[in-house]
Amino acid sequence: MKLTFKIWILIISVILSIIFIFGIPPKILESGVVVTSVGTNSTLANQGLKQGDIITAINGQQVSNINDYSQIVGNLFSSGHNEKMVIDSSSGEYTFYGNNVSSLEVTSIPKTNIKLGLDLAGGARALVKAENISLNQSQVSDLVQITQNRLNTFGLTDMQVSPVSDLSGNNYMLIEIAGATPSDLQSLISQQGKFEAKIGNTTVFEGGSQDIASVGRSAQDAVIQGCTSGGSGYVCTFYFNIVLSPAAAERQANITASIPVQGGYLTQKMDLYLDNQLVDSLQISEGLRGRVTTQIQISGSGTGATQDAALADAQDQMKKLQTILMTGSLPYKLQIVQLDTISPLLGQQFIGFIILAGLVAILCVSIIMFVRYKRWRSSLALIASTISEVIVILGVAAFIQWNLDLPSIAGILATIGTGIDDLIVIMDETGSNVMLNIKQRIKRAFSIIMGSYFTVFVSLLPLMWAGAGLLKGFAITTIIGISVGVFITRPAFADALRMFREKSESN
Repeated sequence: MKLTFKIWILIISVILSIIFIFGIPPKILESGVVVTSVGTNSTLANQGLKQGDIITAINGQQVSNINDYSQIVGNLFSSGHNEKMVIDSSSGEYTFYGNNVSSLEVTSIPKTNIKLGLDLAGGARALVKAENISLNQSQVSDLVQITQNRLNTFGLTDMQVSPVSDLSGNNYMLIEIAGATPSDLQSLISQQGKFEAKIGNTTVFEGGSQDIASVGRSAQDAVIQGCTSGGSGYVCTFYFNIVLSPAAAERQANITASIPVQGGYLTQKMDLYLDNQLVDSLQISEGLRGRVTTQIQISGSGTGATQDAALADAQDQMKKLQTILMTGSLPYKLQIVQLDTISPLLGQQFIGFIILAGLVAILCVSIIMFVRYKRWRSSLALIASTISEVIVILGVAAFIQWNLDLPSIAGILATIGTGIDDLIVIMDETGSNVMLNIKQRIKRAFSIIMGSYFTVFVSLLPLMWAGAGLLKGFAITTIIGISVGVFITRPAFADALRMFREKSESN
């Protein structure tokens, strides 16, 4: 039996989709673990290890999966000593010691190119708007860019920041971060982050590129000096260097020119404010009085019940100040409209249930079709057509790098339902007893299917913006699915039925 052009189109589409999903060579054959995060000022980051690199061996021991990695690292540091580690990765060889192991985060290599949304991969999502102000699209785009820059400096991975709007014309910002908790996300975006350095009541410079030329982040320019114990715990101090713009340096010289000197320092300090809260006061050396200098040292401290906790807090506080000085303050005070989280474990269980439910549904429909029409070849063609449709949808999603979330999965299920309806229409028309040949019956079936397609297509468009874009995944996957069905799988299925019918009549 010779295959028709439409059936070949379906076969080629399925093959290409499988390639898009698994890659060449197939990702499922890859071994190792992928780096998801490297500490900004860590030894490994300074050597060049970066997010996305694949670790294949540690100290000569093969790393095939996340369990191998955990076991090897655990054995190396079980003695509590600061052991040396040599990492072999896809980008080269790196060496570091046990006290830096916390700066490295890894995960299993994805087995496919399909990207899962936070609903399935786990993480936190926030829908954010400006407080007490309605933003236009241009303002939201600026807010997205600044927020993206700020979050990037924290070394966050699998992050997406995008503008969204609802049907009422309100504009929002949607932030999705895999692996983060709601409290992490809330702390990152709840504060405006307005940094000011003042002498008296006069602002010398603010955070952002207008006043700050560069911020020191290397081991030489950003240092935690030491920790001291106090009555309620430990205090660790830090400092880092910044370079002012010429205009900010000139402003500082003009402000300090008339301030008296006492004991080698000016009588007024430089006060550092973050969101209008005093975070530190720096003494100004008499050598800087009226002098244009671009080199400034910023200091601060972190506290904790233990020395390790104080050290971690100092690192966090230093990174926060560095970030705000580099990116500037957010242009608006933000309000979190909706904050969601989901466990990755729940997401994996949900995927398993969806796959099982889908297969059971397709099998049950096929059995019903066989009982109804008594045609086993048509029932097998229905199963093959439905499964092919899902494969092509996933292939398109992998190709355009669309994140599949719960609404997207619901869209795939809706596509399966509408697809089976269309296939039943084709089977009914091809099996009818009207005085038309098989091609005319198929043509009549497709007039019904196309009418349904355009109706569904138009009705889905408002969902692209409904709920501030949170239902966009459902709309996009459903549109992709019904389009694949109408233009690829349904024509191939109709040709298969026509071939079965013609062979049956010839016999």
